[in-house]
Amino acid sequence: MPNRDYHAHRQSYEMGALSDEFLQHNPLILFQQWMDDAFEKKVDEPTAMTLSTVDQLNRPHSRIVLLKAFNEQGFVFYTHYASDKGVQVGLNPSGALTFFWPQLERQVRVEGLIDKMTSEASDSYFQSRPKDSQLGAYISQQSQTVASREELEQRMEQAKNQFKDKPVPRPDHWGGYYLKPDYIEFWQGRPNRLHDRLSFSKQPNQAWLSRRLCP
Repeated sequence: MPNRDYHAHRQSYEMGALSDEFLQHNPLILFQQWMDDAFEKKVDEPTAMTLSTVDQLNRPHSRIVLLKAFNEQGFVFYTHYASDKGVQVGLNPSGALTFFWPQLERQVRVEGLIDKMTSEASDSYFQSRPKDSQLGAYISQQSQTVASREELEQRMEQAKNQFKDKPVPRPDHWGGYYLKPDYIEFWQGRPNRLHDRLSFSKQPNQAWLSRRLCP
């Protein structure tokens, strides 16, 4: 059994601040600035985000996926349509994303509805991927049981031979999703746990309502 006590672990956050001026910003522009900062500061895996979905029993599930683009339409990621997350999105399109950049003492939460991208958009991204990544998507039955690692590697070798001299078609079971945000929250660590939290909620007229929240 674990025998380490974490109660005494403390860290003071002192790298930045969010002034009330930021409440006047478009949250997507602010997110772009923060993502640019993460790349500039060489944060590990800056596009990694926790994607949370809900199953038919209203039980939440979370995993890390990679952000591939974002714009007014939404935050884009790609996966297997028949994976656990794909099935859950089909049952309940509500989802949430969490970005955490510890080197910057920053966190961003995004909530909204998830929908599939067009086949044309998924085709375009799939063809831009390295061929081995294409093959991995082609042979994987994501979230399904596999007998062994060896079986996966055998499938990969077979696919490499099958598509040795020709392009890999995007499989019907793989493609893109976007989460269209209706809530975005920015968190900046501050000393004494008096962190900065700014929230932006999409209104019926599509304007963003901004507020400062207690930490």
